[in-house]
Amino acid sequence: MSEVNLSTDETRVSYGIGRQLGDQLRDNPPPGVSLDAILAGLTDAFAGKPSRVDQEQMAASFKVIREIMQAEAAAKAEAAAGAGLAFLAENAKRDGITTLASGLQFEVLTAGDGAKPTREDQVRTHYHGTLIDGTVFDSSYERGQPAEFPVGGVIAGWTEALQLMNAGSKWRLYVPSELAYGAQGVGSIPPHSVLVFDVELLDVL
Repeated sequence: MSEVNLSTDETRVSYGIGRQLGDQLRDNPPPGVSLDAILAGLTDAFAGKPSRVDQEQMAASFKVIREIMQAEAAAKAEAAAGAGLAFLAENAKRDGITTLASGLQFEVLTAGDGAKPTREDQVRTHYHGTLIDGTVFDSSYERGQPAEFPVGGVIAGWTEALQLMNAGSKWRLYVPSELAYGAQGVGSIPPHSVLVFDVELLDVL
């Protein structure tokens, strides 16, 4: 590709628009996506040229690809749900693991002796969150900044666990997807993901 002049605000914004579109396509690529065809459609539309594909054909093709993507997403979700259930079943057998009636599992890494928060309290915590394969999706430790939030304002698994913890404690939580983000997922967390958190309750505010 030829060198592009990005020395002005206008060209940088134009490049940024392309980057945003590229990011979206990279993160959620339709099956068999063609960059050449995307550029052709973008160029034709920007130039006001007529579409090379009639609307009926376009709609039919969108329907086919949408159905393929939905089937792929459903298969991934089913696999993730099965993997999560298997992980929790095996994890429950380990020494030191407590499984609550809700399905939440935890192990005590450090036992504190401070106050226990209620659902209405604000707390300060450090945490490190991963998927069951070890992929990190969020970590206050890595940011170097504790997080403060209301106990009742987080995922259900956290709300339940925090009310059982004394300030000064550090627990490892194994949160079933139904106590986390469920079938929707969020950000880099796929649907039906079991989440693993190291949670340090620093203070009840």
